[in-house]
Amino acid sequence: MKYQCHVHAYVLMTNHIHILATPEGTDGITRMMQYIGRYYVPYINHKYGRSGSLWEGSYKASLIQEETYLLRCMRYIEMNPVRAGMVKSPLDYRWSSHHRNGYGLGVRDDSLNPHLIYQELGDDKDARQVAHLALFEADESGEGLGQIKASWQMGVPLGDGRFKAEIESLLGQKVRYNRRGRPNQQP
Repeated sequence: MKYQCHVHAYVLMTNHIHILATPEGTDGITRMMQYIGRYYVPYINHKYGRSGSLWEGSYKASLIQEETYLLRCMRYIEMNPVRAGMVKSPLDYRWSSHHRNGYGLGVRDDSLNPHLIYQELGDDKDARQVAHLALFEADESGEGLGQIKASWQMGVPLGDGRFKAEIESLLGQKVRYNRRGRPNQQP
């Protein structure tokens, strides 16, 4: 558990990464991402004889309503290489948490900490993996994908109205999507 963050799912793509993590402290995610930028990017640049930034832009993050969206986000992350046309199945992509979450395959991955909701998929490891794989059998909903993507791109919480209202109350500010463009002029 680096920087008090429990990582539940991830995928390393060629120009970006996705990480589903639960921080224990307020700055856990920020510190974890700084660590990745400070150590992983130079490692890759050195290994492959390149320089500069590895990913497009700085990281984006959003809160999610766990009971409703955690498993959907895990699926979204682990299906990313399939949606990108890189592989036919998430099992075919080596740089993902799918091997451990869905198959076990004897793959040791100390960076992953199963979330309680994932653990509730079954009474033992085998049952959880079968249930996790079942998530990948259904078609992805365009609306569901759009909600997840919009949430992390715009940095707004992913959840129902009650969840967003709760976050707004805690922060004392609006956290919903704003209309794009200039505000309407008042006469």
